[in-house]
Amino acid sequence: MIDIPVIDTARLRLRAPAARDFDAYAAFRGSDRARLLGGPFTREQAFTQFSGLIGHWVMRGFGRWIVADKASDAPLGVVGILYPEGWPEPELAWSLFDGAEGRGIAQEAAAAARDHAYGPLGMTTLISLVSSDNPRSEALARRLGARPEGSTDIPGHGATPVWRHPSPGEMS
Repeated sequence: MIDIPVIDTARLRLRAPAARDFDAYAAFRGSDRARLLGGPFTREQAFTQFSGLIGHWVMRGFGRWIVADKASDAPLGVVGILYPEGWPEPELAWSLFDGAEGRGIAQEAAAAARDHAYGPLGMTTLISLVSSDNPRSEALARRLGARPEGSTDIPGHGATPVWRHPSPGEMS
């Protein structure tokens, strides 16, 4: 079993997925908001995907956290480093659950995840794969300092725009 680190920010806690988070996760994955991720998905498919959040940590030694409200522990979304088979390199990925958008949560969580990738994980580069149909995620990538860098073919998704995040040296 791998120990999934906990990261605290000013308002958020990035923590391991827990069974209590599944209903919020399944509601997101079953909604039209998941269409850019290949959804909507059934609750059964969402369960497999939720289990994969934990499995990714075991397989890669890093992964995605549940983004939780620091005060209430309510799940607000998922953020972290994703690197499944078929991806060109590790991706900084984010998704917020219904009602969590528009408050800077994704930026706060993604910046903390990137700091972890560049710090304790020793990564030197990250991308984000952002659909051109997702202007809010494109805007977040820009706010995080990422720049468009062509596209790559992702299994099951086709050609997907690549956004390159600044390296640790470029952020100093």
